[in-house]
Amino acid sequence: MEKRSVVMQPGEGPSFWQPKPANGHAEVKLTPGATGHDGYSAGFQTVSPGGRIRPHSHDAQVEMQVCFRGNGRIVIDDESHPLVPGTMAFLGKSSIHEIINDGAEDLVMLWVISPPGLEDFFAAIGRERKPGDKAPEPFARPTDVVAIERVMGMQDTKA
Repeated sequence: MEKRSVVMQPGEGPSFWQPKPANGHAEVKLTPGATGHDGYSAGFQTVSPGGRIRPHSHDAQVEMQVCFRGNGRIVIDDESHPLVPGTMAFLGKSSIHEIINDGAEDLVMLWVISPPGLEDFFAAIGRERKPGDKAPEPFARPTDVVAIERVMGMQDTKA
């Protein structure tokens, strides 16, 4: 087995502005293409103040999330939990989860998902983001977002 290590610095890797209601961006860091390992992918998601990641589940994936900046809430299977720096969440297959930024600053989460694929969703619904770009005006998610989610093994549980 070939030994392979990868270090990604801030601003390296693809990044995508995300549509309403998140209104933030996703940074894709460690993917099978970058690491040569097909077991997981990882990156960061930033949710703007007042934004949220809609309730959804991953039918064939497990996900770990770590809050390291901002304040908000994570709702898992209808149970709300505070999100503060250092909060970790494990989301099993089919766990319905939603992230809500009810704080005054960006809420930044590390995500790790197995098997990979979340990075493809961010690219499919987002707009390319380059270092130094100013945030665009909030934009609508694609009209076919539910179909995109289905193809990627996700289930949208509410509009």
